[in-house]
Amino acid sequence: MELGEFLRTMRARLRPESVGVTSYGARRVPGLRREELAQLAGVSVTYYTRLEQGQSQNASDDVLDAIARALQLNEDETAHMRDLARPTKRKRRPVRQESLRPGVRQMIAAMQGVAAVAMDRTSDVLAWNTLGHQVLAGHCPYDIPDNDRPNLTRMLFLDAHTRELYTRWDEEAKRSVASLRLVAGRYADDRRLAELVGELSLKSPEFASLWSRHPVLNCTTGTKYLHHPVIGRLELRFEMLQLPDDSGQRVLVYSAEPGSPSEAALRLL
Repeated sequence: MELGEFLRTMRARLRPESVGVTSYGARRVPGLRREELAQLAGVSVTYYTRLEQGQSQNASDDVLDAIARALQLNEDETAHMRDLARPTKRKRRPVRQESLRPGVRQMIAAMQGVAAVAMDRTSDVLAWNTLGHQVLAGHCPYDIPDNDRPNLTRMLFLDAHTRELYTRWDEEAKRSVASLRLVAGRYADDRRLAELVGELSLKSPEFASLWSRHPVLNCTTGTKYLHHPVIGRLELRFEMLQLPDDSGQRVLVYSAEPGSPSEAALRLL
């Protein structure tokens, strides 16, 4: 069970002395024992064990909040734990390509001076403007999203051109996996998402290692450090804009600081 794996991973990262627990005897595994975590959270060991084993899906908000505090979870991790503890029951839909609303496609095409990419929740590219294509995937045909949609996470781990694009690849990889973990918790029934995780786990040891650590982060803003094959070094701010529906589709926008060398470089594209 995903919830059990997450809770065990979060327990393992805590040092007993850091949470005021006196350690007795040798520990077979790192981190807190179940009974220690249960005591910190104020719940019975039996109840916590059932929760970790996936045998209880009716945990109250108070219990989940207490466990989150005991595990020292941040806001994103707490939200992820709630998603895993209360998986949404959805009717499984057949696997099919998602469509992008014409208005969103038109909006992206009209954006000037910024790189914009529309993605579904699995990070498949649905559309991009000219600058978005040139910045992220100039080695791919511009119209590839209409035929064989590239996936930004797959490209990050498996495509040599994309790997060379990021000067801080390790940082970008951690951010990408943490974001995918959050999405996977929200859409536990998504078969395409499960297939993507399975593929990357088999083909990329680096992805598999990061995925096993259960990182969680809602990546909505930040800075990307790139080395573009044509225009050189770029430092771009990004904003992730969620479309106002339940599709999970997003628009990723990259912009350069006004007057910066990166802004001048983007004009060359």
